Amino acid sequence: MKIGSIRRDGETLVVVAVDGGAAVLADSMADPPLSVMAVIEGGAPVQARVQAALAGAKVLALESLRWLPPIPRPGKVLCVALNNSANKSRIMSGPNHPAMFIKPSSSLIGHNEPIRLRREWGRVHPEPELAVVIARGGSDIAHADAMAHVFGYTVINDLTAPIMRGEDTFHYRAIHPKAGDASQIEYIDSWVSYPARYKGTDTFGPIGPWIATTDEIPDPHALRVRCLHRGTLVTEDATENLTHKVADVIAFASSYMTLEAGDIIAMGTALKASGSSGGKAVQNVDLTSMGGPIAVEIPGIGLLSNPVEMR
Repeated sequence: MKIGSIRRDGETLVVVAVDGGAAVLADSMADPPLSVMAVIEGGAPVQARVQAALAGAKVLALESLRWLPPIPRPGKVLCVALNNSANKSRIMSGPNHPAMFIKPSSSLIGHNEPIRLRREWGRVHPEPELAVVIARGGSDIAHADAMAHVFGYTVINDLTAPIMRGEDTFHYRAIHPKAGDASQIEYIDSWVSYPARYKGTDTFGPIGPWIATTDEIPDPHALRVRCLHRGTLVTEDATENLTHKVADVIAFASSYMTLEAGDIIAMGTALKASGSSGGKAVQNVDLTSMGGPIAVEIPGIGLLSNPVEMR
């Protein structure tokens, strides 16, 4: 099943992918209107109810829909940093475990909704990624059990503004207890940057349009990830190149923070340039100067495309 959320006549409605369009379920479901979160949290009984409702559901043309993020306001969007094997030669030092940051749910927008930029923000580039949707939460999830906590997979474009990152970076003398004498202090040169602006600005999180449930995606590490700018292929990579796999990230993240149903985990950027069609690094696709649309496609899940507007 592929499931998503749309906005129609002031309501948020659930749609399921069917041949030739999207079946709208809310019209044929009991009140209150069904939500994707209700499907996730309801488990097998609600999902069976959804399947039964498809027979009487109204089918709409995909191009007629106003898409929302599949889960309009997830509790958190975790993103795994530098999680592609192509990064290994560029990382001078770093952890052996997944490094993560949180992208606010307010940054999320749906398929075909505009990315809205300002000139003074400087370069903004795409980061095409696979995202995992959590079905059943928990803390200290065992690695062997991690995949049982997955509801499905979606597409995310983790937009990034490097100029903002530079502006929000501090080079400072951090205070530490002195080695060998904890009663004293010493100063250590440090660099630190905070991602609230350069990752979390409004519209910096295009996502969707579909969540493909796990029965649709038997192996999340055997997927192609493509990024296209104005229809031209920029990069094409594979999820097999993720350094830390889905189960690794779920187990590690849950050892520090409780995962909840509907949480989203962006697994890391597809980096390999598409040499066969004159591709370039995604960092060279400056949406501020080049405009859009920008698209991310993962076969089996869907195509996410967004225009660019200047604010």
